[in-house]
Amino acid sequence: MDSAESPTQNHRLAPRAPCPVLIVEDDEDLRDMMAQMLSIEGFSAASVANGQEALTYLRGGGEASVILLDLRMPVMDGWAFRREQRADAGLAGIPIVILSGVEADRVHELDAAASFNKPVSFPEVVDVVRRLCETPRMGTSR
Repeated sequence: MDSAESPTQNHRLAPRAPCPVLIVEDDEDLRDMMAQMLSIEGFSAASVANGQEALTYLRGGGEASVILLDLRMPVMDGWAFRREQRADAGLAGIPIVILSGVEADRVHELDAAASFNKPVSFPEVVDVVRRLCETPRMGTSR
């Protein structure tokens, strides 16, 4: 893709190889927009509508080096997803970035790599995702 197509190309470089990012968000429009923007920025993006779908995706062989996680979702919210993720040795090492408009005072309990209140600043989220994708992780194959 031509770098002129990237809306933030003036001050950011695309990752060396596509970094798989999983977006866990129940708002379909926001989920699709984030996936499209991450793809434009050079990431590989997959998206699901809730925590249960995220676990199914990840346990079924889907890859994620970073998870963008909403907290308020139907079926399985972000809190329940994070408990399940931490209990699964194969998934526990994948860093999460919280994207939520609620419960900011309790977000520290989730041990997230970063947290953003909605509405999010997309360039800031991309910067955090890029940093996490470039950081080698021990104990995870993802």
